[in-house]
Amino acid sequence: MKRRAFLGLVSAGAASALAPHASANEIIRTAGDSLSPTTASSSDEVVRFIVFGDSGKGDTAQFALGRMMAAHHWNHSYDTALMCGDNIYPSGDPEDIPDKFERPYAELLKRGVSFYAALGNHDVKKGRDAHIYYRNFNMGGRAYYSFTKGDGLVEFFALDSTYFNLSQQRWLEESLQASKAKWKIAFFHHPLYSSADRHGSKVELRADLEPLLVRYGVDVAFSGHDHVYERVKPQQGIQYFVSGVGSKPRRGDLERDSPFLAYGNDETSSFISIEVTPELFTFKTIDMTGRVIDSGELPSRAVARDPAPGE
Repeated sequence: MKRRAFLGLVSAGAASALAPHASANEIIRTAGDSLSPTTASSSDEVVRFIVFGDSGKGDTAQFALGRMMAAHHWNHSYDTALMCGDNIYPSGDPEDIPDKFERPYAELLKRGVSFYAALGNHDVKKGRDAHIYYRNFNMGGRAYYSFTKGDGLVEFFALDSTYFNLSQQRWLEESLQASKAKWKIAFFHHPLYSSADRHGSKVELRADLEPLLVRYGVDVAFSGHDHVYERVKPQQGIQYFVSGVGSKPRRGDLERDSPFLAYGNDETSSFISIEVTPELFTFKTIDMTGRVIDSGELPSRAVARDPAPGE
């Protein structure tokens, strides 16, 4: 079986082959029933995290989705949250961080969930330096950085897609080449592929960035910028997601006849919940009401390369 030849998926809008655990009708339970609210650290056998972008408006939609993230945490404890940029609208002003980050995610911060931010174009207008040094964004004073979870099972690469210069390209190539992780996951603001009308694919960035992602075996890439959810058809062995609905979506923005679109939703806010083991990447996309609107799984490169019986 070729790499990425199999991806068992389901969506609320279209039926497809589905692994038994996934359900488009699943509803995330709210907190209760003696479930523990504590955050379990990722082990060397499993890493759990969530992903969302374009969240920092401090509006009703952001707070509602934040409450659902906390409810999901009761049932599926995770210790990591990736933020795909535009974390503080409209200009990244650090004075807005309490209202547009700390309050919406207060319960998750209280439980010890670590947030890792990538910068968006709105963030850098006034907040670049403040954001990269803000302790709860875990950027370590850098606009691009990497970190590992699960004793090296997963390495995450946070990129600055607003200023993807030669220095960052060299850093990324060296970091990817040196990585020993079984799974390599990138996250950044501007999508290389997007079926949304407002912004769409960042073609110039794709020309500079995608060859590195392909050459060094990046498995999955997350971005935001367009205020939609989209699972892109795999491109050159990489599974791309657009998750720019951490707050209010841009309704009607998806071009349904796009050649890139595998599944998308521009009607509701959502986040992606992921579980990674040495063999499998499993995801569920959850909206603000707790409905699973998309789900699926991706085998690791080693598993995908194993020949099927009879081949």
